[in-house]
Amino acid sequence: MKIVICDDSIEDLLKIEKILLKYKTFYPDTGFEIEKFSDASLLYNSIQDNKLADIYILDIVMSEKNGIDIGHQIRRHNNDKIIIYTTFSSDFALEAYDVYALRYILKPLNEHRIFEALDYAMSYINIKKEASYLIKTKNGLMTIPYSQIEYIENSSRTLEVHLVNGQIIKSIFIRKSFEEETAGLIEASQFIQVHKSFLINLKYIKQLAKNNVTMESGKIIPVSQKRTVTVKKEYLEFFSKYY
Repeated sequence: MKIVICDDSIEDLLKIEKILLKYKTFYPDTGFEIEKFSDASLLYNSIQDNKLADIYILDIVMSEKNGIDIGHQIRRHNNDKIIIYTTFSSDFALEAYDVYALRYILKPLNEHRIFEALDYAMSYINIKKEASYLIKTKNGLMTIPYSQIEYIENSSRTLEVHLVNGQIIKSIFIRKSFEEETAGLIEASQFIQVHKSFLINLKYIKQLAKNNVTMESGKIIPVSQKRTVTVKKEYLEFFSKYY
């Protein structure tokens, strides 16, 4: 992921970079790189050549090309790129709205406001890029976003995917092991196998006991004795990281 900063004030340019690097220490999984421009025309030309970043943090009032000009250039090429404006004036708020800016931050720059904007931006990107689980059903292949899965049960060699909305999606007969069928989910940090027949989404644990977990839906799922310590450890790590 790439974040571009453009500001003809070197002081503000460096200040934003410093805030971004601080944000990155708090959320190392974001893994973004930073590119800085003090000349708006150079950035404008770069976008014109279809060299696009994921997030743009743009000053509005700059010489030659201003932040609104750059915003329109971004939108000519892509509607999903995130634009965050920083400026001393509120006069351009409506123009920022025209290019679907995510945030409009007034200077002097505030770390809290930029962190909040980045949190929102990362959430938006994650929704767009959210990983999904592919399951074979009698009606064909279905794609289920990870965030919609509460738990999966291996029932008589079929998978029952229980969604957060109460829906249950059943697979056709599986020929591979439960672990092989859910390998992609197990690799994701939010899922863990707690029993030979159950894989759960850590995000939806309501209560953790010694021998079972209670999910948000009220379903009580057994935790096998050999997995008890691991489940507790991973749940606490997940909870401390995301909450």
